[in-house]
Amino acid sequence: SSPHLVQVRERIRINGQPISKDLFNKYFWLVYNRLEETKDPVHASMPAYFRFLTIMAFHVFLQEKVDLAVVEVGIGGTYDCTNIIRTPVVCGVSSLGIDHTSILGDSMEKIAWQKGGIFKPGVPAFTVAQPERPLEVLRERAQERKVSSWCGCGWGVPHGRGLSLLSPQCPLYLCPELDDFEEGCRALELGLAGAHQRSNAALALQLARTWLQRRGCQGLGELKEVPPSTELLGRPVPLAPAFRLTDAMIQGLRDTEWLGRTQVLSHGPVTWYLDGAHTTSSIQACVRWFRQAALNQDKPHDGSEVRVLLFNATGDRDTAALLKLLV
Repeated sequence: SSPHLVQVRERIRINGQPISKDLFNKYFWLVYNRLEETKDPVHASMPAYFRFLTIMAFHVFLQEKVDLAVVEVGIGGTYDCTNIIRTPVVCGVSSLGIDHTSILGDSMEKIAWQKGGIFKPGVPAFTVAQPERPLEVLRERAQERKVSSWCGCGWGVPHGRGLSLLSPQCPLYLCPELDDFEEGCRALELGLAGAHQRSNAALALQLARTWLQRRGCQGLGELKEVPPSTELLGRPVPLAPAFRLTDAMIQGLRDTEWLGRTQVLSHGPVTWYLDGAHTTSSIQACVRWFRQAALNQDKPHDGSEVRVLLFNATGDRDTAALLKLLV
């Protein structure tokens, strides 16, 4: 994942923990030296920072024999260096926002086109509620995911005669609301604060279940029927059914931590409210979270309270627009 908050090792984690300094050092120099030795003498440049770390992460995961690698795209999807995985188990697209416009385009539709570039033939993909037109773009990208390959022999075809194999398109589904996973009166508890994290949680559940299914795990919880009226009503993408959550899933949602995201940090008389929001939609979500979190905070007995806003932005973002929402 990227970026890191404190140290680069946060980007490559095993079982949720950043790899050790020794492991990072070992694999950094192993990959660096191999690339240095084999680079093209004419175009003698090394991969850029993020590309290098992506190559290194793949190498770490292979060498350490992880069962499952969760890879977050750097920017966009179509042309991102993480998009060399030919057959991922499942793909997910979270809530779209306007960001990196100089690279991805200046509209939600253009950004949706870039994001949909990670879809692969025959690999299921899930997304959350999106504006209508960007969702249609994602659907179109999923339908485009067809490749034909040629087989010279085998498959019962006489030797030397070509067989065109057309792979199925990418099946794309919309995640149901997190409410649909809740049993009766029991509300799911999330480790990450903010209403916007509920759609992220719903997406995570679908991705996790797909992986567990692929592994042939039993006791995944029965699927709940999708009422015919809601499945396609006004939606360009079919709605995936909700399912009964396992205890491990419920605990996973409750124990999730992500430093720097809707984080409350008490330090003596000062309470810090930290968030890494950097798009219009994520700043709006941040504001909603802060209002609620600050409301629940105990007030000083003497009534004195000073609020200070610290704001920082990098890159080509419209800082005035972002600040206006915070003010």
